Amino acid sequence: MGPSTLLLVVVAMAAAMGGCFAQMPIPARTDGFAYGKATAWGEAVVVEAYFDPVCPDSRDAWPPLQKAVQHYGAQRVSVVVHLFPLPYHSNAFIACRSIHTVNKLNASAVYPLLEKFFKYQEAYYNQPTYTKSRETVVAEITNNLVAPVIGEANLAAYKAGFNDSMSDQSTRISFKYGCARGVTGTPYFFVNGIPLGDSGSPVDYDKWISTLDPLVGKM
Repeated sequence: MGPSTLLLVVVAMAAAMGGCFAQMPIPARTDGFAYGKATAWGEAVVVEAYFDPVCPDSRDAWPPLQKAVQHYGAQRVSVVVHLFPLPYHSNAFIACRSIHTVNKLNASAVYPLLEKFFKYQEAYYNQPTYTKSRETVVAEITNNLVAPVIGEANLAAYKAGFNDSMSDQSTRISFKYGCARGVTGTPYFFVNGIPLGDSGSPVDYDKWISTLDPLVGKM
């Protein structure tokens, strides 16, 4: 098939799909949560990680990446985590929406809450929550995970924010942002904007060092 024929096919498919290339919502700020005190788009090597808070592979991928950042320091390696709620994890959207809501109240609580989800995520897998209502799951996450991180005094503000359309929109945008970049599962990694070949499974500490060392050495 020649280039001109291929172009016509693509255009025809786009027209048939009705708005396939419609403009995505543009958020007020860049998606993602910078780890520590890093300046995400400064002089550092930038690692972007797509995590689902109730994905076991995301859970296992975080400690070695965190250890690698601590090895180099935030000024040389910056990490930005994007939330990517997998549709086949029933409570992933709730978990991601919780983190977005907490970010609006206290940005420093984002990673403690993410780590809470990783630690206790098995309670929110599909099977243990199969007979529970969404209301029950939300209440359990609020009381068991969110409250210990933000404190009882902030729960009213959290509940209001969780039920606000803005937290829903932020979570949807995170998911669409990942889809637009070709993310198909979690964990998924980009290093300086380039997809890492090991995406889809946890990357161990030694692999991170071997990947980042040559880049940090050129800074």
